[in-house]
Parts: sequence; structure tokens; C-alpha cells
Amino acid sequence: MRNVTPGTINWTAIFIPFFLLACLFVVLGSYFTVSAGNVAVKLRFGQLLGAYGEGIHWKIPFIDEVEKFSVRIKKDAFRTEAFSKDLQQVNLALAVNHRILPNTVESIYRNLGPEYTDTVLKPMVEEWSKAVIAKYSADSLISNRMQVTKELDEILKQKMAEKEVIVSDIAITDFDFSPQFLKAVEEKQIAEQEAKRATNLVEKVKKEAEQKILQAEAEAKSLRLQREVVSDNLIKLRQVEAQLKAIDKWDGRMPTYMAGGQMPFVMVK
Repeated sequence: MRNVTPGTINWTAIFIPFFLLACLFVVLGSYFTVSAGNVAVKLRFGQLLGAYGEGIHWKIPFIDEVEKFSVRIKKDAFRTEAFSKDLQQVNLALAVNHRILPNTVESIYRNLGPEYTDTVLKPMVEEWSKAVIAKYSADSLISNRMQVTKELDEILKQKMAEKEVIVSDIAITDFDFSPQFLKAVEEKQIAEQEAKRATNLVEKVKKEAEQKILQAEAEAKSLRLQREVVSDNLIKLRQVEAQLKAIDKWDGRMPTYMAGGQMPFVMVK
């Protein structure tokens, strides 16, 4: 049994735990894992060595660095301001679904960096939102919302594809206008409704007047036709009919005359 002099330091007892701990750090730092839906790039002293897919991969501890990218579809929300064609301020809320492909991770890391959403996608959304919104008047933005979304979707897909980022789709989740504009729109709608009611009333009165005119014309035509039918022959026919009625009423007796005074008096029995 080895004797330890009191007051001396047992370096072996101290060194062994530190050595074992260092070995553990080296072992743990000598590999990295990439889970499903992700791709990693490995760098050594800032040099890009390559991209790695799912699984376990080796690296030099304390020298190699690893950056991981998700290749799943990712949804990002953005808010931006724009001005319409008639210079109305419009606040927009947008949702963009996008992703990157595993075989483009190295290129994206070199050209865009791991924070490409903030450095590239967000400025692109803001820039082209302003460009598209400026083509429409404020009141037409609401009725043409689907068309605005379609235009912006097509532009962003093309522009981001040039950066090797795939935009699946984009949605405008909210249009927000100033209170003054919303009040003006409401007043305009009320005025349009009142004008429509007035127009309907005018049309109703116009139709009633046209019906009365048609009725009067029909009555006048009927009277004119009646006057045309009343001819000389009709008058003679009516006279003959009157005489025939008088004959029908005669009982065959001749009228009698009574003398009295200067004028004879005819008695009809």
C-alpha cells in the first residue's frame, strides 16, 4: 500500500477525472445528427465543406462548425405599408409559405446566408407589395383582393425562385385603411344606395306615366274608330229602325179630328 505524505497533493486523483471529462467532450463533439426535414452544412475555419442529410455525421471537435437548415414548408407572417393609386395608405398583413430544397442548401448558405428570410424574403415582400398595391385605387382593392393576391403571388414565386427559394403560396390576411377613408367609403355607399332608390322611384313614375299614355291612346283610338263607323248609312238605318218600332206600336186606328175653333184637334185613340 502506497503511503501518501500528509500535506502533499495527489495529482493523479485530480488529473484522471479531468482527463475523462475532456475525453467525454471530445467524443460528444466528434459527431452531429441531422433530423428528418433538415439539412446541415459543415464549415472548417469558415470554409464550407458540404451539406449533410438525415443521420449521424462526424466532425472534428472544436474546429468544425455545423449550421442546420429546415427544408420543410415554413410559414412567415409579415406586415407592411403601401400606398394605393389614389394615395391612400394601406396596411397589409401577409402570410408566405416557402421552403428550400436539400440540393440548394450549399448555394443558399453561400449567397443568402442562414437568415435569408429576414435578409431576402421580407424585403422582397415589402417591395413588391408596394408595387402591386400602387396599381389599384383604395376602394377597388377590397373588391379585387383575389386579383391583387394572385399578382403578388406570381411575382414573388418568380423573384424568389431566382434566389433558389420556393414560395408555395402567399395570402393577404388583412387590409387596413385609415379611419377617414373607411368613413368616406361608408358615406359613398349610403349615397349610392339613396341614388339607386331615387332612380328606381323615377323609373316607377315613368312606367306609370307611360301606361296612362298608352291607355289614353287606346281610348282615343277607340273613339276615333267609333266616329268612323257612324256614317250616313248608319244614320238612315237607325231612322228606319225607329219607323219600324213606331209601326209595331200602331194599333190600326186612324187619328180623329175635332172641330173647335180655327185649328182642328186630332185625337189619337
